[in-house]
Amino acid sequence: MTDSVQKSNPQKNKMRDPQTRSQRERTAQLMQRAGYAAVTAALILIAAKLSAWAYTGSVSVLTTLVDSLLDAGASLLNLLAIRHALTPADNEHRFGHGKAEGLAALAQAAFISGSAIFLMLQAGERFSSPHVVENSSVGIGVMVFSILTTFVLTRYQHYVVRETGSVAIQADALHYVGDMVVNGVVILALVLGFYFDLPWIDPVFALVISLYILTYAWGVLKKALDMLMDRELDDEERTKIEGLILAHEEVLGVHDIRTRISGPDLFIQFHMELDGAISLAQSYDIAEEVDREICQIYPHAEIIVLQEPYGIEVQKNIQKKNADPGDETANAG
Repeated sequence: MTDSVQKSNPQKNKMRDPQTRSQRERTAQLMQRAGYAAVTAALILIAAKLSAWAYTGSVSVLTTLVDSLLDAGASLLNLLAIRHALTPADNEHRFGHGKAEGLAALAQAAFISGSAIFLMLQAGERFSSPHVVENSSVGIGVMVFSILTTFVLTRYQHYVVRETGSVAIQADALHYVGDMVVNGVVILALVLGFYFDLPWIDPVFALVISLYILTYAWGVLKKALDMLMDRELDDEERTKIEGLILAHEEVLGVHDIRTRISGPDLFIQFHMELDGAISLAQSYDIAEEVDREICQIYPHAEIIVLQEPYGIEVQKNIQKKNADPGDETANAG
């Protein structure tokens, strides 16, 4: 049996498998709904926090207002990126448009970092010119409303992440979870600053929140770079994929497993060792069966398989070693 390459064709699979087509359509629908929900929630929170800042003059409330402005921009960018990432592969983009998510995340990291620096400057100004927070009850009420609204949004986002595995929605959800913590900290700052007459506590908490936002920006940047630089899946996932391949009774070995994520899609390629006496048609059927098994666990995977006669990799290594005796002489010296 000669080496052969088989590439799973997502478009072909969708046409021949109505269940897969329906699943992908549902995934796209869920991801877009989550994007619209995030933008809507951010706009509602901007209106509420703008009113709270006007009433209180609190720099801590201002930090959450700026954060919500960035949330709206980031979520809108995320929504556009998701819509683009879900666009099917075309002649100019054979591997799809999934990396649009990574590019959007880079922009998010830049926006978030800029806002954190701005808030640090505002906090520093309040240290030099302390300001007594007014109408704290209004600010507290708005922060409680923000926490409840954000909680409902994140529950829906986590549901979508479980159903789709979207990196973009997961990053957005983590940010909004952090927002709930920030809103809770602002409530504490308003209570301490107004009821205990501690005007300096407001800029201190604003500075702490700014540092948190910077930490979050680093996490977003790292995820974006991992996607854009084609980082491998973690060892646990790679071991699971290897186990799925070797579970087929006709597969005698596997090596050179490579993986990468691009938006909602997962790309997997590997060398699969089979009995050298079987026909090319039989090796194709085996590869199809392995493909289906992997897609049961990773429904958005695109798989490229190189079928090899069992033991050929060992033969290649021996031939390479024999063809380069100079290395052995050098090692002996």
